[in-house]
Amino acid sequence: MRNIELSDGVVTLSPLTLEDVDAHLAGEDDLLVRWLNGEPSTRASTEEYVRHCQDQWADKGTLRTFGVRAGDGLTLAGTIDVRLTLPGLAPGAANIAYGLYPAWRGRGLATRAVDLVCRYTATEGARVGVIRVDPANAASEAVARRAGFTYMKQVRETDGTCHNWYVRDLKGLAAPR
Repeated sequence: MRNIELSDGVVTLSPLTLEDVDAHLAGEDDLLVRWLNGEPSTRASTEEYVRHCQDQWADKGTLRTFGVRAGDGLTLAGTIDVRLTLPGLAPGAANIAYGLYPAWRGRGLATRAVDLVCRYTATEGARVGVIRVDPANAASEAVARRAGFTYMKQVRETDGTCHNWYVRDLKGLAAPR
């Protein structure tokens, strides 16, 4: 697995490890299940997902998942991932998805994490960042706007769900620290 750490001095992003499983299980709430996971996590499903993420890093796959870390000791506050390719996205566009645990929401950490991951994603060759948000998820839409994304369109996905697409030009972004 790649040893990568991105930070702006308040938020630090680094790949998930199996040591993060307990923190994820303790932090997951109904909103994360609703907007991101679709069903509550179990220890087995979380460990399997973390191993998959580690394999993606090791194999230079198209998924890059980070733990969002903040506070004393860089506590796991949530996750953010980038999919460098995704059906329905144009070449050069990367999908960004994020979620924070309840104790960490409302502090601007998600916006900081999105900005860091945009800078990283630009160094990986993406030209455009895309955040797809359920129209009922006002908090996530606010994060997208604060992170410099602009509403592009509403799309009905192949599974029938509807998402508002927000986009940000990544060209010329400086690499994160």
